[in-house]
Amino acid sequence: MEPGSAQVALLVLSELAANAVRHGRVPGRYYEVRIAYDAEKLIGIEVSDPGEGLPVIAEATPDAEPGRGLAIVAAFAEAWGWERVVGKTVWARVRL
Repeated sequence: MEPGSAQVALLVLSELAANAVRHGRVPGRYYEVRIAYDAEKLIGIEVSDPGEGLPVIAEATPDAEPGRGLAIVAAFAEAWGWERVVGKTVWARVRL
């Protein structure tokens, strides 16, 4: 996958959304995805969920299936982070 490709943005989005579904789920509440694109060819991706757990890059063993989502986001995004709101918002910026 070429850095700066639309597939990279889609991968980052899917990892953030999967994390929200897996780790931020609260019965009866939903997560929200926001995507923005600016004139500098920068895609902003934000995923908010009601969960209280904080995002951390995990140390995944070579044979483990989970635990690589945020490492993938950090590897491909120009920047990423999170904010505490009602629940949390995890964001990433990917340049096309």
